[in-house]
Amino acid sequence: MTGSILLHGGEVLTDSGLQRTDVLVRDGEIAGLGEGVAGETSVDCSGCWIGPGFVDLHTHLREPGQEHKEDMASGAAAASAGGYTAILAMPNTAPAIDTADRVAASLGRAREISTLDIGVAGAVTEGRLGERLADLEGMLAEGVRWFTDDGDSVASAGLLHAAFQALHGNDATISEHAEDASLTAGAIMNAGEVADLLGVRGMPALAETLIIARDIQVVRATGGSLHIQHVSTGAAVELIAAAKEEGLPVTAEATPHHLAFDHTELEHRDPRFKMKPPLRTASDVANVRAALVDGTIDLVATDHAPHSEAETIGAGLEDGAFGVIGLETAAAAITTWLGPKPEVLFDRMSIAPARIGGFSRHGKVPVVGAPANLVVFDPTAEWVPTEFRSRSANCPWIGRAVRGRVRATIFEGAISFQDGSMSPREAHP
Repeated sequence: MTGSILLHGGEVLTDSGLQRTDVLVRDGEIAGLGEGVAGETSVDCSGCWIGPGFVDLHTHLREPGQEHKEDMASGAAAASAGGYTAILAMPNTAPAIDTADRVAASLGRAREISTLDIGVAGAVTEGRLGERLADLEGMLAEGVRWFTDDGDSVASAGLLHAAFQALHGNDATISEHAEDASLTAGAIMNAGEVADLLGVRGMPALAETLIIARDIQVVRATGGSLHIQHVSTGAAVELIAAAKEEGLPVTAEATPHHLAFDHTELEHRDPRFKMKPPLRTASDVANVRAALVDGTIDLVATDHAPHSEAETIGAGLEDGAFGVIGLETAAAAITTWLGPKPEVLFDRMSIAPARIGGFSRHGKVPVVGAPANLVVFDPTAEWVPTEFRSRSANCPWIGRAVRGRVRATIFEGAISFQDGSMSPREAHP
């Protein structure tokens, strides 16, 4: 939908909190704020918050090579329905995105079909195999500023050190999946009483903290910018807090599922609660929540990880794939436990990830002249997720009541999603 749009009746995020005002969108920008403005299309935002569209720095869109799980088109549809105007695709595709040519191909594909901005992360090592550095220079030349071997940690301190040196001076970040694989081989959930009850091997918190401690030491030696993915333990929070107190360039994310659930969800062997890192203890959940609220953890990222039904429910807990989808339920999942805290929601889901991830047209408090990348969010709407625009449905919130729902998403001045319907859109430059 194009033309001018009036968002009326809602509360708009400002630097001093929410303010009841109308928002006029025209020519891709916010053209007016206040009463008395008019647009060709009017959207009733009564009872809703209007703020910057959400930004996700950790999504798996599975293209190329795993399109039976997801592709850029279905992932973009899921993201728009979840209020996102920008997302970052991980490079653990088939083949991995580890060269300039593969980055260029992925970005070209994103521009063809996207109803939002899709950025691409590059692999740190060739094929994500942890043996030799990938073509970091070539990917930098294509505009990549986010590098990760996501799904695995960078294999050694030596490789991480060399990668930080190669990226020096380019405003680039290495985003780390913190898992010491020597401690998690054959494990399917958190190490603890639930794993013991089920008779399965568990992943200790030490697998996460060993890698984070190693990486922080490499950051201290190189000055490299480090981002810690999907923090799951209180011990990891302590390491990140100490690094920030020291002034090191370290940021961190938490996922909606690690903020909502603990390992008791697996007592009934439901593979929709199987992910890496695993769901931890109730104490860990409380510590990660507190760290997100106080800013020790900078942002929410979904780690949206689609898998087919055959790979999850059909395979069972022991053999099922790790990972869950989250783009369409993230804001609701956060609001359900966080409550009505719009400043925290918009900072952790939009402003901070846009700033940290380099999405310069996103994460802006609505002011006249700013890019019109916005979300209209109803914080009190209660609903039960049952169907998804994602190609996969491995979602832990299926059948559970949540609070908070996206009513509309505006990308570059056009409505990409409104009240359950997608709006087709041409590729943007």
